Amino acid sequence: MSPFRLRRLLALAAIVGVVVPNGPAFAQRALPTIEVGAAHRQRTTAPRRDVAAMPRQAPVSPQAAPAPSESTADKQTARLDRLLPKTGANVYRLDRSAIESLPQGNQATLDQILLQSPGVTQDSAAGGNFHVRNEHGNVQYRVNGILLPDGVSGGFSQVMDTGFIGSVSLITGALPAQYGLRTAGVVDIVSRPPPPTPGGNVSIYGGSHATGQSAFDYGAQGGRWEAFASGRLTMNNLGLQNTTPGHEALHDRTRQGRFFGFASYAIDESTKLSFITGTSVVGYQIPNNPGQPPQFAPYGVNWFDSGKLNENQVERTYYNVLALSKSTAELDAQISYFSRYSAVHYVPDAIGDLIFNGVASDVYRAGLVNGLQGDAAYRLGDHTLRGGFTVSGEQTKVINSSLVFPLDADGNPGNTPIGAYDPNIKLGWLAGVYAQDEWKLTDNLTLNAGLRFDQMWQFVTANQLSPRASLVFKPVEGTEFHVGYARYFTPPAQALAAPTNLAVYANTTQQAEIPLSSPVRPERAHYIDVGVTQRLTPQLEAGVDFYYKRARNLLDDGQFGQAYVQTAFNYARAYNTGVELKALFRDGDFRAYANLAWARQRATQVTSNQFLFGSDEIDYISGHYIYTDHAQTLSGSAGASYVFWGTRGSVSMIYGSGLRSGFANTTHASPYTQLNLGLAREIGTVFDRPLTLRFDIVNLLDHAYQLRDGSGIGVFAPQYGPRRGFFVGLKQAF
Repeated sequence: MSPFRLRRLLALAAIVGVVVPNGPAFAQRALPTIEVGAAHRQRTTAPRRDVAAMPRQAPVSPQAAPAPSESTADKQTARLDRLLPKTGANVYRLDRSAIESLPQGNQATLDQILLQSPGVTQDSAAGGNFHVRNEHGNVQYRVNGILLPDGVSGGFSQVMDTGFIGSVSLITGALPAQYGLRTAGVVDIVSRPPPPTPGGNVSIYGGSHATGQSAFDYGAQGGRWEAFASGRLTMNNLGLQNTTPGHEALHDRTRQGRFFGFASYAIDESTKLSFITGTSVVGYQIPNNPGQPPQFAPYGVNWFDSGKLNENQVERTYYNVLALSKSTAELDAQISYFSRYSAVHYVPDAIGDLIFNGVASDVYRAGLVNGLQGDAAYRLGDHTLRGGFTVSGEQTKVINSSLVFPLDADGNPGNTPIGAYDPNIKLGWLAGVYAQDEWKLTDNLTLNAGLRFDQMWQFVTANQLSPRASLVFKPVEGTEFHVGYARYFTPPAQALAAPTNLAVYANTTQQAEIPLSSPVRPERAHYIDVGVTQRLTPQLEAGVDFYYKRARNLLDDGQFGQAYVQTAFNYARAYNTGVELKALFRDGDFRAYANLAWARQRATQVTSNQFLFGSDEIDYISGHYIYTDHAQTLSGSAGASYVFWGTRGSVSMIYGSGLRSGFANTTHASPYTQLNLGLAREIGTVFDRPLTLRFDIVNLLDHAYQLRDGSGIGVFAPQYGPRRGFFVGLKQAF
């Protein structure tokens, strides 16, 4: 066996424990790039290639080779890195070809892609889909450097259409001053550039769980303008999570439509006007948990099959961004207007919900945000001076219209429900400004220091001045140390922090055990991050990172009712600490990566929305530091991709030691592993355009693992991960 071939096999066995056979290369495709380490290092989406060791490759049509559009993406990424650098932070980046090389590829949702990043933990849809460094939510989404505000049902991970993503980076650690508000992590998306000649793809994809999906993307450019659009329609019988360990869920059908559009016009060589628009409309059936005993008897009805409940939820999101950017030798600047409308509507099964829960709530939440954002960077010798601002106003409407049972003098419920109406409408504002200096002290040492001031006028009024500082040291080529400190200020999502009128529910089955509803406050935290990235060989890179966070009024969310919506509350004090290990091997057509994280988040004393808890929980939490419900001790991911005999094979894996459960989160769910496989191959051409076939297996080992067991703080029902599924897709270029 040649040393080159042996090196590939040993590296794959060491990193992910999987050996992929060697074979001929698969036409000259763009290869995946997954980058780890601090962001101060110069980056390129072009992977390292050992040309001498690679076999001869067949010529490819221009439609099949994305190199020209990758160079366009490089220019956009370089401009954004100059304007909004990630100096001193941790960056884990996947380009377009890396996304498509994962099992399910372009058909995977954004949260499934992010699970392959270090420190990201899987959760149920009710729990927020995923967590970064054991934080609940608090993730910021940006498209082409522009902040997208939160939706009323959580983040954008289920809203984004992965078809439009040119690259996605997860940024964590001690963030530079331009990143405010949501700071657990920044999901930084660069939109997909159009191809050099007009064209696109249409695809169909389907398989287990009655899955059917159709998608398209199309791009064109000419002269000073360029445009790109993508969209997809999806239907399946596993829209949320199964409440049982079976292969199919009860009443979990979903219909989803998403669209993304991007257009830009070059006013002159240094000035560009761009527009981004997106739409997501998703309908869910709420999955049923069979075998539940009736608790109440509305109108004398005391029997109901819980497997036949008919609860439904619809989520709508629309966003638009208009941006004007300027780039010269010394200056990069961008000013943008953004708008986002988001709404969620939960419709109960009136009789069934009353029988099992003593309440049937019609829940409606909507929020309209409009705002401005400006950023500028000016290079002056060894200094790069940066500054910017953001201001936004949000009108939220939170309406709970419920049927409940009245209580008699002895506390016994009646049989005839009554109505309880609790509306809340609020116009709130957020504003922030920052200034910072990136100072190259020596050729090997860079200091990035700044100040940020944030102000909120919502259900509470508060502000904070937040210093940020980081050092990046590169003593030798291939070695990079970083250390950073950040002071963070995080307002709660306005819709999730809307107060509840407890008087409406007095003397009913929804009467609070603790009649106290203190307002949700902003979280304030000190954050320290230290790490190193080392290139061990030309092909192998590894890194380790340590972080520590101390918080006051830690923000947390929970599902405290049937609707798949979150309600916010605070813990008085909390700490969050962890260590992340990551490795990446790249050699020609072969890629392998592995990530492992240990983390702990603990908190004490509930200081807002106390009515959500029972008195025994409140008493226990007041005297103990407890694990937050989304805290997971060990999280891991690994994967590899390789082209053999004209077929691209890929494998990915996620591991979790179990989310918290039980009284006051004192226990945890069982550990689990999910292994996925994927194959993709061009099987011919139609009208001289490539036709690609892919086959995927999700949860190859068919492990019936539990994400939630229905217990723990803010956990309403059990949820299981997906059972084994087989999927087939066809993609035709045009």
